[in-house]
Amino acid sequence: MSEQKVPYKIYLNENEMPKEWYNLRADMKNKPAPLLNPGTGKPMTAEELAPVFCEELVAQELDETTPFIEIPEEIRSFYKMYRPSPLVRAYCLEEKLQTPAKIYYKFEGNNTSGSHKLNSAIAQAYYAKKQGLKGVTTETGAGQWGTALSMACSYFDLDCKVYMVKVSYEQKPFRREVMRTYGASVVPSPSETTEVGKRILAEHPGTGGSLGCAISEAVEVATSLPGYRYVLGSVLNQVLLHQSVIGLETKIALDKYGIKPDMIIGCAGGGSNLGGLIAPFMGEKLRGEADYRIIAVEPASCPSFTRGTYAYDFCDTGMICPLAKMYTLGSSFMPSPNHAGGLRFHGMSSTLSQLYHDGYMEAVSVEQTEVFEAATQFARIEGILPAPESSHAIRVAINEALKCKETGEEKTIVFGLTGTGYFDLYAYANYNDGTMTDEIPTDEQIAASIAKLPKVEA
Repeated sequence: MSEQKVPYKIYLNENEMPKEWYNLRADMKNKPAPLLNPGTGKPMTAEELAPVFCEELVAQELDETTPFIEIPEEIRSFYKMYRPSPLVRAYCLEEKLQTPAKIYYKFEGNNTSGSHKLNSAIAQAYYAKKQGLKGVTTETGAGQWGTALSMACSYFDLDCKVYMVKVSYEQKPFRREVMRTYGASVVPSPSETTEVGKRILAEHPGTGGSLGCAISEAVEVATSLPGYRYVLGSVLNQVLLHQSVIGLETKIALDKYGIKPDMIIGCAGGGSNLGGLIAPFMGEKLRGEADYRIIAVEPASCPSFTRGTYAYDFCDTGMICPLAKMYTLGSSFMPSPNHAGGLRFHGMSSTLSQLYHDGYMEAVSVEQTEVFEAATQFARIEGILPAPESSHAIRVAINEALKCKETGEEKTIVFGLTGTGYFDLYAYANYNDGTMTDEIPTDEQIAASIAKLPKVEA
């Protein structure tokens, strides 16, 4: 198909929306290592996970063989409020960069929650409602997941208790108010409302918190209140499954115009967006049907892929959750209070960690100031104010496009624009005022945290 016929925005119609989620693990020869019970050191069973997660979500979490799982009609109907999301050809950015590269981005910010997180939030709320639960608890970093879950719980008339990383709670009061508008209660974490929160505050007085801290508090509350379960916005296999709608739609749109990307770029915190975006492309790669260069981009302040250790670790700072084998900086690692709150997690999805370990994708880390330089450039050229998390992918997409300018190669680049940055203006103000700094952990800081990893027999 000729270049002129590729529109600025490629939209799918409702009939082209995926009717099934894609389970990437079904095509992995080396499966992700199982979650372990920290008490016994043995793989977690469905019965052991049931007090924490909804029953059907436990089944999805443990399923490594079913390639496609049907999306319930109720969830597909909700998706139609904001999906399919557009795949945008960044013609203006290409022109400004004077690059021969072709740049596309999948824009997930066209819903009230402002990000891709709603794709999994509505699924998890649906299964909680189906099970007859009263409510759910969760953590949130930048606030995008908490916003999405509060919206989903409101839709299904479920109670929603959110533990928000304290530094984000203070930096983003309006994100907090959106959650409260949808009926959620929001507590800054670590807090005095839980035993684990009190312990963390005693060990780290004055801390701005972390996703690991907030997870611990949310799990404690979920397991102590009858009729409640814990839900998570990233890291878990079930979340990557739900987010596969991003990649499936992207591939359908590209195939519609005969476009094959050379590289796919996604920001990486816990893995929800990255795993969802790359899913069908990685599936083709695993099956030997096609090859792509897949790049995970993480913040230099919390570099689990690029400077972490591949080992079993707790998913939470309070060390009450199961052990996951992943690239980790150690559950006691406290990242600096940078502005990429959604990427401030000490570990990475077990599925993505296994793929990275096996050499199916690469990872790079970028510093905060260069990320916001790219975010500002993108906003001025493409007209969308991107979330700080998304801007990590923008930074590397621009870098790769400039390499194409140097070499003259006409590569096709696809990246994930996970959401908008309109609740991140405090961060943009820091950048515009010239007060933003880059804080990178030292080798000694990481080594001290890694030294506390739990001892697990091979």
